[in-house]
Amino acid sequence: MFLQKLMVYFSTACLFCFLVGFNFVLRIMHFMSPSFTKKYILRMGEKITMTQNPKFKYEDWGPTFKSSSFIKTASRHMWLSLGQEAFVGGEAPDSLVVTMEGEKTSICKFFKDGWAFTNNFDISQHRSLEERLSAAQIVVQKEPLCPVVVDEMNDVTTIKYGALPERLYVLQAGKVVYKGGMGPWGYSPLEVRLFLEKMK
Repeated sequence: MFLQKLMVYFSTACLFCFLVGFNFVLRIMHFMSPSFTKKYILRMGEKITMTQNPKFKYEDWGPTFKSSSFIKTASRHMWLSLGQEAFVGGEAPDSLVVTMEGEKTSICKFFKDGWAFTNNFDISQHRSLEERLSAAQIVVQKEPLCPVVVDEMNDVTTIKYGALPERLYVLQAGKVVYKGGMGPWGYSPLEVRLFLEKMK
């Protein structure tokens, strides 16, 4: 686990440098040729499935990559990801989550099944548990085949699983058996589906 934790620190430092450079290059490209920059970002969006969702227009997500708020948010997520404790082959970290009924429970109570979300939703930053539960209703309305729970407002589960901004896991018998890449670039629901099909 020590080497995996060390890799988290190293990859976070590399990713931070990449994102700062990427943001800088995009700003220069946009200054020189806005249309080329848009084409480049759209091509990049194809790799992360953003262009496949008809609810996401380029104007909603494309320009964010060249904003300072992108760097600020990504930096915060990377900083929090340094606290992750979930590694393939290791014990699945336990923490409190909140059910849709508002009941606090342990994430370990859901280890009998793995789960995966297959769509992104445009939900703003939550300022209260009520807002977070309300946002989770969007997922509940899609009638997933798994329980829906939310993290507490201190994001302890998100931090332990290094899931900022998003990451997919498969947990089985209290162990992490699959750990997806950090989203949006490493986020691959298809990869999780294939992994789960192999487990059958």
